[in-house]
Amino acid sequence: MNVLLINGSPNPRGCTYTALSIVAEELNAQGIETKIVQVGQKNLRGCIGCRRCKQTGKCVFDDEVNQMTPLFEAADGLVIGSPVYFGSPNGGMMAFLDRLFYSTLFDKRMKVGASVVSARRGGNSASFDVLNKYFMISEMPVVSSRYWNMVHGYTPEDVMKDEEGVATMRVLGRNMAFLIKSIQFGKNEMGLPDVVPPVHTHFIRS
Repeated sequence: MNVLLINGSPNPRGCTYTALSIVAEELNAQGIETKIVQVGQKNLRGCIGCRRCKQTGKCVFDDEVNQMTPLFEAADGLVIGSPVYFGSPNGGMMAFLDRLFYSTLFDKRMKVGASVVSARRGGNSASFDVLNKYFMISEMPVVSSRYWNMVHGYTPEDVMKDEEGVATMRVLGRNMAFLIKSIQFGKNEMGLPDVVPPVHTHFIRS
């Protein structure tokens, strides 16, 4: 069993990475393999809605999104980490996630998801809500901790002084490991729930 952790911060060893590392440490202690990948420094453009991915199975822009697809498909869990910029997740991370979730055609049901956010002061709660929506539209169970998954600080050293934030990351890692193992047990014993055919509607009337 393994978890992919994606660092959306342009700083490869900053506050967001520090929080992700704590989660990864706890997952490793519970026997879950982890891989932290850095995308925050990449030149990532947003989705243009061309829908070519529905024909080819990959994004028309051949960059880190397509490189990450096989890792995401093979993972039992996904943790996405982002710093807060102007009260929202990092724009590059949002562009990456839009395309990653939209272009990948494999079944994401029951992969376990968690988001982690980092801010100097404010904007964590709003950013946390935005990131969790990617999981919730993909039938991915969202892992909880004893508080919202956030840390505060301007430097990695500040983050480690945020005792409540560090504890929240540790509990998150432990809960994620338990949920992954529980879902794996359920798959082996009962299989996945039956697929419900999608229905797409809108509110325009002729």
